[in-house]
Amino acid sequence: MTLALPVLPHMPELAAPKPRDLCTDCGVSRSSDPSRCGRACQFIDPRYDELERAVHGRTRDMGSDERWFGPFAEMRRARLVPAREGAQWTGITTRIGERLLELGFVDAVLATASDPQDRWAPRPVLVTEPEGMAACRGMKMGFSPVLALLDEAAARGFRRLAVIGIPCQVHALRALEQELGLERLYVIGTPCSDNTTTAHFHQFLALLTDRPEQVTYLEFMPDYHVELRFRDGSERRIPFIQLPLASLPADFMPLTCRSCFDYTNALADVTVGYMAGEGEQWLVVRNARGRELANLVDEELDLAPMGSKGNRAGAVRAFLGALQRTADGLPARRAPAWLKPLIGRMMTAFGPRGLEFARTRVEMKVLEGIVTLRRHRPHRLRRMVPSHAWRLAAAYGLTPTRREHDAMENR
Repeated sequence: MTLALPVLPHMPELAAPKPRDLCTDCGVSRSSDPSRCGRACQFIDPRYDELERAVHGRTRDMGSDERWFGPFAEMRRARLVPAREGAQWTGITTRIGERLLELGFVDAVLATASDPQDRWAPRPVLVTEPEGMAACRGMKMGFSPVLALLDEAAARGFRRLAVIGIPCQVHALRALEQELGLERLYVIGTPCSDNTTTAHFHQFLALLTDRPEQVTYLEFMPDYHVELRFRDGSERRIPFIQLPLASLPADFMPLTCRSCFDYTNALADVTVGYMAGEGEQWLVVRNARGRELANLVDEELDLAPMGSKGNRAGAVRAFLGALQRTADGLPARRAPAWLKPLIGRMMTAFGPRGLEFARTRVEMKVLEGIVTLRRHRPHRLRRMVPSHAWRLAAAYGLTPTRREHDAMENR
């Protein structure tokens, strides 16, 4: 009897990255033309409004939920039925990639799998067979230079591509899109908040459990808990308020990630995340190509309308206060140990849910980005903070100084 071997995606060797300040190693600096970083990187030359017009035909409507989430045509709560084994949620993202390959819509999907030596370490892959997408399920922690694979795709004559990426990768991809000579490009985005190195993530796991090597799953849930799953089938849930943030190194979250203003991946055709999903996935269809992608799995989805509960204002103001009190690193929870369980229960019972939870996280990230740049890269603030971010921050009294305002007017 011959056993069928799993179809593994192609994992080519990559060039070393070129050193850059505020770099998430999207892969452009490892490519055949590293100089493109200067016109592609959102941390060097962010072009949010210009690229929104190019991708969606318009910029975000600041009088609607687009002020937080970027341009979109529709949003739904969704889950794939049946859920795929090994998926972080239900597997919508990788299933879309599978369908594109099954139907021959693309020659390859550029995505991220786990490194064979460490299931938490990301490894960019070129997937050409539908079965290869299974290797891309689940969370990885660290930078994945997925755009470095554009060179190999071109060398192999692939002109119809899909890319699954986080916001910094997608911004660079969109900035270079017209230079790539592709017949078709589908962009499937996932939201991104705070990344860290794989080594730092292992430190974090070791603080959460005395058996970190047994952890198979970790997720920050919308009910204010971190969920851990173990190889023996057991689970553990830890309230956010009780996370050991004070024990993490100051550089646990890279400066780059703390100064990002595109949490929701607004330049993707479709964004698949969880923030507003209330325990399910959050499907944001942004344009006609995004609708085409969603249609590929529509009959496999259980869909529901979006919900929204609670009020974010108090939580966001408290977060801003913690940011301003913290000299560097992560905002620490200063409540005494005996009070934290009560606070955790109150967050679970009364904290924002659904769309309000997502608005909360977006506003927190905006405030964190402005405070971080003022503190560490003030000369970059005038270019890196988009106008829509300043409008969100103004609700909390965070506005440009006269010098910052004059610099932005003159840029």
